[in-house]
Amino acid sequence: MAVTVISARGRGAQSNASGRFESRSHEAFDDGWTADDTPTAPLRTTVTAEKARTIITQNDSPDVGFDRSINPYRGCEHGCIYCYARPAHAYMGLSPGLDFESKLFFKPKAAELLARELGKPSYKPAVIHIGGNTDPYQPQERRLRVTRQILEVLSAHRHPASIITKSALIERDADLLGPMGEAGLVRAAISITTLDRGLARVMEPRAATPERRLAALRTLTGAGVPTLVMFAPVIPGLNDHEMEAVLRRSAEAGAVGAGYVVLRLPLEIKDLFREWLASKLPDRAERVMSLVRQMRGGRDYDAKWGQRMKGEGPIAELLGQRFKIARRRFGLDGERPPLDTTQFQVPPRAGDQLDLFG
Repeated sequence: MAVTVISARGRGAQSNASGRFESRSHEAFDDGWTADDTPTAPLRTTVTAEKARTIITQNDSPDVGFDRSINPYRGCEHGCIYCYARPAHAYMGLSPGLDFESKLFFKPKAAELLARELGKPSYKPAVIHIGGNTDPYQPQERRLRVTRQILEVLSAHRHPASIITKSALIERDADLLGPMGEAGLVRAAISITTLDRGLARVMEPRAATPERRLAALRTLTGAGVPTLVMFAPVIPGLNDHEMEAVLRRSAEAGAVGAGYVVLRLPLEIKDLFREWLASKLPDRAERVMSLVRQMRGGRDYDAKWGQRMKGEGPIAELLGQRFKIARRRFGLDGERPPLDTTQFQVPPRAGDQLDLFG
């Protein structure tokens, strides 16, 4: 794969590999002049409005617990090197590397589209998952407020939703999420991959620190939101030893449930992740990739349904056993009542007396 190397402080990817659909590519090489060259300008984030025609995405994957989702953003400034959403940027003619975390897209009409889709006569309410692809509370949300507007529509029409993030910005919306949680209309999951601030800084460079995520769990719990922790991804030889500690700290912060997913390296991610390991953690790179392959039938990744989230083999089985024991030990294995779809109130349609956006 052709690679363009760009020094980018505070970013996850180490390069900007061409997308798999591109007809032309560039290959980087050392010409011996790098040390004397003028330093490159900082990589800046651009945000572009996307003219979406629909907002609710349907899926039939047996590996996830929802059949519909909303993703307010494409790309993610958090820059997590392991992000499974990176390959989607190739469909836009962009790199799953640095482009994914610096060339972002948002849906400014998301709330209006949502109200319109909820108001269709054929619509049947079911839990909508927010953030199944990229983080709905990445840094640009502070200014753009797309996720906030989506939640306002869901709250106004008492529609159930689940949400996942690794950002403490979710605390901002506790005024909406709290009443929804108490009414059985929402649950929130916080992704905590490590408690090691140093590892988090290089692996998830623009995401909230581990302590801020734990604080967000406490804030949401205090507001009345049922909260879960996602220990994801589990990377053997890198963060797997932290599983019990992450679950314990999360339970102390108020989480009532937990989940985990092992590292996934589809398409371009495998090269980006290997490159990152070699650059940031060269002493662990060979061992980490060896353990990953042992969970994937000798390959970097296996996309088989039923196995892609948890892996297979002795290492994967041991992780599963440890998780089950820790979840029970810290009281994170209780029954969670389903979110309530019966409270849904159909938004008024065009021509009705009341207009939500009038």
